[in-house]
Parts: sequence; C-alpha cells; structure tokens
Amino acid sequence: MARASVARPLPATARGQRTRQKLIDAAEHVFGGEGYHQAGIAEITQRAGVGLGTFYLYFPDKRAIFADLVRALNHRLRAEIQSAIADLDDRVDQEIAGFDAFFKFLEHHRNLYQVIRQAEAVDPALHRWHYETLAKGYVRGLREAQRRGQISRDLDPEGVAFALMGIAEAFGMRWVHWDKRRPSAAARRSLRLVIERGLRPA
Repeated sequence: MARASVARPLPATARGQRTRQKLIDAAEHVFGGEGYHQAGIAEITQRAGVGLGTFYLYFPDKRAIFADLVRALNHRLRAEIQSAIADLDDRVDQEIAGFDAFFKFLEHHRNLYQVIRQAEAVDPALHRWHYETLAKGYVRGLREAQRRGQISRDLDPEGVAFALMGIAEAFGMRWVHWDKRRPSAAARRSLRLVIERGLRPA
C-alpha cells in the first residue's frame, strides 16, 4: 500500500512563496497538457525554471503538488467570485456576476477542466472536496437570499447550489473551453431568464 504524502510546511520567506507558486503554476500547465500519469516532476521544474532538487524543498512527490494545485485553483476561483459579487445586493445579480467571474477565470486557467477531471481518478476525496467546498459558500449565500425574500423559500439551497454549479460548468465547457470565447449574448440572456424564473419567489 502506498504511503500518504507528508505535506511540507509553507515557505516562511517571500522568495520561497514565489518559488512554490511558480511550481504550482507550472504544474497546472503540465498536468493539464500531459495528464497526471504522463506528467513528470522534471517537466514541472523545467517549466518553472528551477532545479529538480528545488521541487523537493516544497513538495514530497507529484501527488502532493497535484493536491495543492487543486486546492489553489479552488481557493482562487472562490476568491474571484466573491470579489465579483461583493458590491451587489440582489441574489440574481450576484449569480450573473458570479457566472461571468467563472468564465473569466476559465480564460486564465484553461486547464481547469482537465485538472479537476483527473482529480476524480487520482484522489476521489479531493475531487469531492473541490465541489463540496464550492457548494458550501453557495449554500450560505442562497440561505441569506431566502432570508431577505430575494429567492423562493420553497427551494433547497444545497440542491440549487449544485444545479447552478452544473449550469456554470456546462456553459464554461461549451463556450470558454471549447470555443475559446465568452458565452454568446443570446445564451447569457437565456441564462439570466432561467435563473430569475427559477429562483424568484412566486
């Protein structure tokens, strides 16, 4: 039975933090392009512009940097969505802004789909953690919107959260991932109608 990876402590210096981030950014590209099993640590360090030995100062093995990559992408995505909706009061407006933030994130992280899909095989618990962590914040926001009367109280927040996440993922795949562009104006208008009619109180 394979031993679990032992995480290295986070670097104490700004230089160390930058080097670690360079490795994670390189891993995003290499895992996305080559796939987890085909990707090598040497490819990651070469793309990051650091020596092979430097990798082991920050990560014990390939599995560890893959797990940290998934966590980093998750954290960045949540942060960008929160920033996009912070000044909006209406839940439907927040949903549309959150979708737009997700599409923008995909434009800068085009390997997101490949990495997350690989996580299902490489580390199923991490794959589930990714979606459940995204959903937790969603559920909190939906419950608050119900409390304020902005969306129907008949809705189950967790069910709605996963439904909306599924729509966002499918939209992002169809337009940003496949066609390398934002969803069309007609598609975005339809998206808003679906969200408004689905969430608003009767």
